[in-house]
Amino acid sequence: MKRTLLLLLLCLPILAFSQTKDIETVKSILIQQSKDWNKGDIDAFMEYYWKSDELQFIGSAGVIKGWQATLERYQRTYPDLDAMGQLTFDILEVHQLSKKVIMLTGKYTLVRKNDKPTGYFILVWKKMKGQWLIVADHTSASPTE
Repeated sequence: MKRTLLLLLLCLPILAFSQTKDIETVKSILIQQSKDWNKGDIDAFMEYYWKSDELQFIGSAGVIKGWQATLERYQRTYPDLDAMGQLTFDILEVHQLSKKVIMLTGKYTLVRKNDKPTGYFILVWKKMKGQWLIVADHTSASPTE
């Protein structure tokens, strides 16, 4: 019993370090996504989404299923650099739900020539084959002031 308890106590810091590392990895991916977006590279931005028909994007138009449909939605909604603007993310909360699942809540802001849309999002990340990918994205715009 003492041996099991000692082993558990020794493993807790390793588990905590692993969770911290995973959360930092997801945060760094989000930073890279904003850089890709701000260069006008939607394809690079989408590299961190799960390339599956099961990917879910939920926005003002409802649920979009699939990586390709999500890509096409981004391309249609943001056809050029002016429409894309400059994107920033504010991370509000991050919770590691398991070794392979992270939920991140944040706020986005797009600075464009004529407006500054903003809103909130929840991303569900899953670690697959050693890589963190977005498997669900629920993004909503804030009402204009």
